Amino acid sequence: MSSVLMRRLAFLSNGTNRPLLAQGYRGIEREALRVDVLGHLASTLHPRRLGSALTHPHVTTDYSEALLEIITPPAHDPAAMHQRLDLLHRHVASRLGPEMMWSHSMPCRLPPEEEIPIGLYGTSHIGTLKHVYRRGLALRYGKSMQCIAGIHYNYSVAEEVWQRLKAEESGSGSLVHHQSESYIALIRNFRRCAWLLMYLFGASPAVSREFPVRREMPLQNFSSDTVYMPYATSLRMSGIGYQNNGQAGLTPDYNTLDTYVKSLAAAMNQPHQPYVDLGTKRNGEWVQVNTNKLQIENEYYSSIRPKRVTKPGERPLHALSENGVQYIEVRCLDIDPFEPLGVGLETCRFLDTFLLFCALDESPLTITRECRENTHNFALTVEAGRRPGLSLIRDGVPISLKMWGLEMLNRMQEVAALLDSLGGNGEYTLALAAQKNKVRDPELTPSARVLTGIREHNSSFYNFAQHQSVSHHRYFLSHPPSDSSNDLFDAMALQSLEEQVEIERNDTGSFDDFVKRYQDGILYAPPVEAATPLPNEA
Repeated sequence: MSSVLMRRLAFLSNGTNRPLLAQGYRGIEREALRVDVLGHLASTLHPRRLGSALTHPHVTTDYSEALLEIITPPAHDPAAMHQRLDLLHRHVASRLGPEMMWSHSMPCRLPPEEEIPIGLYGTSHIGTLKHVYRRGLALRYGKSMQCIAGIHYNYSVAEEVWQRLKAEESGSGSLVHHQSESYIALIRNFRRCAWLLMYLFGASPAVSREFPVRREMPLQNFSSDTVYMPYATSLRMSGIGYQNNGQAGLTPDYNTLDTYVKSLAAAMNQPHQPYVDLGTKRNGEWVQVNTNKLQIENEYYSSIRPKRVTKPGERPLHALSENGVQYIEVRCLDIDPFEPLGVGLETCRFLDTFLLFCALDESPLTITRECRENTHNFALTVEAGRRPGLSLIRDGVPISLKMWGLEMLNRMQEVAALLDSLGGNGEYTLALAAQKNKVRDPELTPSARVLTGIREHNSSFYNFAQHQSVSHHRYFLSHPPSDSSNDLFDAMALQSLEEQVEIERNDTGSFDDFVKRYQDGILYAPPVEAATPLPNEA
């Protein structure tokens, strides 16, 4: 254990400091394709009973009109967050009619590329911008790849924790600067050991033979309709996933917030010739927001992002540079097909332990060689993480994945103990122990269990994923929300539809002018109103 980690743990274990650890926030964004009873992608519009995908705070869509995104409100306790996620799933399931949510990261049966529906967000300028951005994604990456789903985990440490650590360590600069650089330090540590998350929680080692895959991907036949990589953990995070020539070699500088913002801004303002050749319009219609390497900040696919809540129309990079980092978003988690919600509470507790460890441990600046090692270790783990005797690279020297994984998990032991001291029955320590068992026995990992599940369903990825989806949908329908909860959700849906109409009514000027002002970062918007709290229903 590093001296920095030991000192910070001792400081936060103090009676007046320890309660602050329970005041940070976490939240989940779960993506799920809507499918019909046969497991085909739904061709219907986003259900009106779920409200407006543009303005609803908890139920929206991601890339496709059929790709649901369920968002929990911020919560201090992972159990409360997980409970809200469960309630949202049960409500959504009750409003899907004959459809259901697909319980896997890799897609269901997709129609021809041109028939995959892109998300629609109404006729307002901001709604049209969201749709045009997705048109650009279709041009740059293809529609099928955009139907891959995942879990995003949002996490923050209470601001007073940063305040007290700054005072204890005689940190320089403003509190906003100290907090921002502390989150960037967390991200550096996360990138050093993100491969461990892929080993522990990767759950997409196989995919349908019908899914479009680049020729150089070394996939093998699993059965007549399924291909896989024998020791893969997450094809979603491999070369099969979010790839494009424009992003090739693009790695933001995570040594300071300023260098991160500048490196990402540079990509957003650098034309990429293949996109220039496509242009922004065809036959007078917008097909992409611009012709740069990145249309907007969110196009850069990273396993983790520094984040800040933005006002409507505000650029994320502008919010970060002006007001600092508020939380981080972990984006590399697969949907767990064995969990109805796509992620288990035990996983959430481990993520809290892992992220607090990354926040408190010493985090030296990243040099070029280490950056390459981080990329190598991550890529090797997603494609071959369960290979017996697999070695990664640490400080230029090979080290076995098993040895390094157990070493890191052992270093997290005191962090889990500190979180357990806030109350409960040792759940964080138990969650940590479960991950150690996976490192010792690869057959316990979700990726290995998925392959077993596929074998048990006629060696068909579709059969396995369909079975899990039906099973989870039946669970949701057998545990419907109370009438009062559904009334509240229905009121939220109606309010979101009214808000969309109001936004459309208040639009002025042309869409072309709106895009220019958005790219110049000069849009202005009214203050964000507080969202209606979710019911406290189990």
